[in-house]
Amino acid sequence: MTTREAALQFSIEYFDGGGFQTDLAKMVAIPSESQSSEGRIHLQEYLDISIIPILLEMGFTCQVLQNIDPEGGPFLIAERIEGPDLPTILTYGHGDVVRGQANNWKPGLSPFELKEEASRFYGRGTADNKGQHLINLKALASVIKSQGRLGFNFKVLFETGEEIGSPGLKDFCKQYTEELKADVFIASDGPRISTKNPTIFTGSRGSLNFNLLVKLRNGAHHSGNFGGLLGDPTIILAHALAVITDVRGQIQIPEWRPASLSPEIQEALAILPPVDAGFSLDADWGEETLTMAERVFGWNSFAVLAIKSGNPKAPVNAIPGYARATCQLRFVVGTNEKDILPALRRHLDGHGLQAIEIEQAERNSFQATRLDINNPWLEFVAKSLKKTCGQNIDLLPNIGGSLPNDCFAEILGLPTIWIPHSYAGCCQHSPNEHLLKPLARQALLCMTGLFIDIATSASILNAETIKARV
Repeated sequence: MTTREAALQFSIEYFDGGGFQTDLAKMVAIPSESQSSEGRIHLQEYLDISIIPILLEMGFTCQVLQNIDPEGGPFLIAERIEGPDLPTILTYGHGDVVRGQANNWKPGLSPFELKEEASRFYGRGTADNKGQHLINLKALASVIKSQGRLGFNFKVLFETGEEIGSPGLKDFCKQYTEELKADVFIASDGPRISTKNPTIFTGSRGSLNFNLLVKLRNGAHHSGNFGGLLGDPTIILAHALAVITDVRGQIQIPEWRPASLSPEIQEALAILPPVDAGFSLDADWGEETLTMAERVFGWNSFAVLAIKSGNPKAPVNAIPGYARATCQLRFVVGTNEKDILPALRRHLDGHGLQAIEIEQAERNSFQATRLDINNPWLEFVAKSLKKTCGQNIDLLPNIGGSLPNDCFAEILGLPTIWIPHSYAGCCQHSPNEHLLKPLARQALLCMTGLFIDIATSASILNAETIKARV
């Protein structure tokens, strides 16, 4: 039996023997909700109970560091250094989850109690992100068990505030750049394209949240007495939204229409299977000239997340004094992030909508990132995953969602490779969040194979990395 086969066998025994389910259950049981004051007291607990013991057992040194941003939770840096001439990998995970929403789960299910049903592991954090980083850590453990060492250097960064916009992460990466120095970033979050094939993405769309407000007067006034005499803020707001996109959601602001959908990116997207969402998608929504893959992975999209005017729960016969829409632009590389809101201002003014105020949200802002599709690390990882699972690899230039990838790509200057272990229909951020059991098993084997391949190819990878740096 080769070392690779031995490592894979250890992972098979761990998963099939119930070890993965047991460890995941312990993680899920900690209600580490960063969005609630009740959950925030469990953020440190998650690192202490769920993560640090796993790392210490593998010979890592661990250090918990406090966040200089009072809105954020603690960080964990861990490392296992086996040699100065070996390649160094940095990984990342987040121990926080969104609110449990316990009252909305299916009968028999609870957010903080793991339950297996129909080959699904149900529980908050199973998919986002506890199950995903558990897979990666246990793949490392199988490599060490099979050969008594890793064969490369490995660093770990955990945060506990990703679900509230990663407060303090950028400053932390700037402060600890030397401690986080590596040759490549490999981590897992987000969904695959399909449940069958592994997916690799190298960046994410950026995200900018903002409010559109119309404030005409204090209080509401009788619609019978003043209808036709007082401006209606909701109608004005509706017209503003109507000039941002057309009726099928096609963006009408020229500066929001990117020029970065190159033939190379189109070629990569053309061979992707349809997104396995678990529900039907709207083929007639979005940019009409683009494929569905191009719309979500290669283009910008505008969404209205919430809208408020008057009292929706108890309407009265009155013209409200204000209206507000909470909006979001998801944008790809090639969009001038600094000009997003100024371009919106110019566009609204050009349509006579000076009454609209634009207010940028303080949180939930992410930069767009994307790795060169010809990067040698990317080619190596794709070949390794395919070797293990025997399936084609779905390669994305970036995911449609947003992650704090700019911290690793821009601040730390690393090639970033994400290998997600969930799928689009996992109900993350919603009731009934779950991790598919067959997908998790395949992912564990793929990551085990990848890490053992890195170990056996360390000298080649180190040479390629040095060459790339030069």
